[in-house]
Amino acid sequence: MENRIYFDNGSTSWPKAPGVAEAVSELLTRGAFNINRGNYEGAYEVESAVLETREQLARLFHAPDSRRVIFSPGITYSLNMFIKGFLSSGDHVIISGIEHNAVMRPLCQMEKSKVAYDTARTDEEGMVSLESIESLIRHNTKAVIISHASNVCGTVQPIREIGEICRRHHIFFVVDSAQSAGTLEVDMQKCGIDFLAFTGHKGLLGPQGIGGFLISKELNREMKPYVAGGTGSQSDSFEMPENLPDKYESGTMNLPGIIGLHAALSYIEKETVEKLHRRKMELTKYFLEGIHALTQEGKNICGGAGASITGSTGLCRVPAVRVAGKQDIWSRTAVVSLDFQKMDNAVAAFELEQRYGIMTRVGLHCAPMAHKTLHTYPQGTVRFAFSAANTEEEIDICLKGIRELINI
Repeated sequence: MENRIYFDNGSTSWPKAPGVAEAVSELLTRGAFNINRGNYEGAYEVESAVLETREQLARLFHAPDSRRVIFSPGITYSLNMFIKGFLSSGDHVIISGIEHNAVMRPLCQMEKSKVAYDTARTDEEGMVSLESIESLIRHNTKAVIISHASNVCGTVQPIREIGEICRRHHIFFVVDSAQSAGTLEVDMQKCGIDFLAFTGHKGLLGPQGIGGFLISKELNREMKPYVAGGTGSQSDSFEMPENLPDKYESGTMNLPGIIGLHAALSYIEKETVEKLHRRKMELTKYFLEGIHALTQEGKNICGGAGASITGSTGLCRVPAVRVAGKQDIWSRTAVVSLDFQKMDNAVAAFELEQRYGIMTRVGLHCAPMAHKTLHTYPQGTVRFAFSAANTEEEIDICLKGIRELINI
């Protein structure tokens, strides 16, 4: 990674939180014993660390009980567990126009089982309409599924207001926190969230391959476990246990992942989500202001109120690049997508990496629906996603590279 600049934190965070690698190494070196199976001291010690991790996540997301924290191989598995473990023929759900394929593909599979969905109106900044959500509710609507923050443009949805709509109409509220967990404050109870899916390797700064979900008491009564198998409990029965978290945790758990996540969460608790987010948004503002400076240098025309980085609503264009989605730093995360107008985005990303060592993600980001909403389909975008570990100096190098690519 020497002389490399990592701006792909929307895919996975790097560097990981201090202590993560050491925690995983120590577990694998000293004894990666299976919990709920081994009846000896080493297994009990690992089980205690797993319980502590559940408690950390319950605190982070303001869940009433750590038993409602369920581990899975990742957020895609978690969303599948809800979509395929709860929805059935004749059910209807509502989604936004920025959803990831972790939602869209299982929903499309469930269409064959006569599960229907509607997409709430979502504007070109990636913001969903509350009025549209409410207008789409039917007698058979069972849930609203919302990505809290877009993985393409960073737009943050008003989940508290959406939760209030769901409560008024007695439907379940499902939140995909892939891009917001560890980045934004998420209060499961205040926002009326019944199913909060999370991943450990992005904003939570842990290793890949670990995620999970938190579930409300009301939803748990109606949801079935999508995967069944051994849990180490009630082994005399062929039926899955009803008690949590065993009901949804079949098979051997990813203990190295959980232990690594425990270390990452300890770091986040010490630093605070607010402090880490503030730093990331400082860098995002610096980057957007740099892009805006390029628009001025190139004598560009911005649509609408696009001349202001802190209060624009239009799509600000430069001769060879534009920012997709929101132009300002409000109601967003540290994710910015650029659409290069006079060259292929893949070529732009390649040149940034080859010439300047800048690592980004290019393409449709597993979210073609979001790109259609943002008018960046089918070409996709070059995505820059910053972490608190990045620096203004790195962004300066990146802006210099973009400037040279677009020949200003």
